Amino acid sequence: MKKGILVVKFGSASVTSDGEIDERIILEIARQISALQKQYNIVIVSSGAVAAGKKFIPKYKGTLEQRKAAAAIGNPLLVLKYATYFKPFRIALAQSLCERHHFSNREQFLQLKNTYETLWKNNIIPIANENDVVSNKELKFSDNDELATLIATGFGASKLLFCTTVPGVLDEKGTVIREIQEIDKNILSLARKDKSSVGLGGMTSKLNFARLATQMGIEVVIFNMDGDDHIIKAVKGEVGTICRAQPIKVPSRRKWMASGSLIKGLVTVDKGALAALKSRKSLLAVGVVDIVEHFEVGEVFHIADQDGTIHAVAKSKVDSLTLQANHRTKNVEIAHADDIVLI
Repeated sequence: MKKGILVVKFGSASVTSDGEIDERIILEIARQISALQKQYNIVIVSSGAVAAGKKFIPKYKGTLEQRKAAAAIGNPLLVLKYATYFKPFRIALAQSLCERHHFSNREQFLQLKNTYETLWKNNIIPIANENDVVSNKELKFSDNDELATLIATGFGASKLLFCTTVPGVLDEKGTVIREIQEIDKNILSLARKDKSSVGLGGMTSKLNFARLATQMGIEVVIFNMDGDDHIIKAVKGEVGTICRAQPIKVPSRRKWMASGSLIKGLVTVDKGALAALKSRKSLLAVGVVDIVEHFEVGEVFHIADQDGTIHAVAKSKVDSLTLQANHRTKNVEIAHADDIVLI
């Protein structure tokens, strides 16, 4: 039987304590992931490099340069700890430092995918993290929640797990919501605005990326490690909050376009154009109300309604200046139906 793909993301606060890598947690990750490897091809996305490295920088204040330096120090420390605790289970690890262009460029993305598949065939688990040392601040991942989501959606994972410091998505009374059928505005409003002192993300980030993943047909579980076998139980849906996958049949290229491309522009459209898109028709210039962010030919842009809600991504056939000059011309095609993905 062909193995499914499982992506597990661990936040900084989950794997570190008081600026030190929590070896007890790393051991538990190794033990449980090794058991799951029989069923899944696994990618670990692990934060914690900056948190582990910043103590070596005097007067650390979290500037961009200091974060890059801390990541350069912390990454080998983090991977070494993982490798040490996976070794007794006879599993080797590979470090995968990713940048945004590895996903935005289709050819580079396929090379990354082929590399991971080679690692899996040889019983090796890749540990992914952002290449903070050289990544451009304008092209950075928003956080590792995004990196994990891009890997999961681009590779066609069956499950994506977000390990955090809280037991799941909490309702107004602080009780864990065990199951979410669809991540809508009501669910997003439950996310607390705070985040851990060592991480970049928070529940808002997790829910937004969980929404994208579920719309691409991936089940997402948000959980913590405060209990026995919580990773294994999260895979089974026995702990945390389960965000159910939405039914979808999208070719891999269009999944990549919806999840991995660098989004360059944004347009708002009227109700008629939105209805046409949902009927799998092309986007015409006449339906565009406003160009919020400009783009060039061949670049990917978001399509939103007039309330600002994003409904699709599309690959442009014309640049935004041409669109601006022809926005009332009925037959000018901005994006063909085959290059539009509803999200």
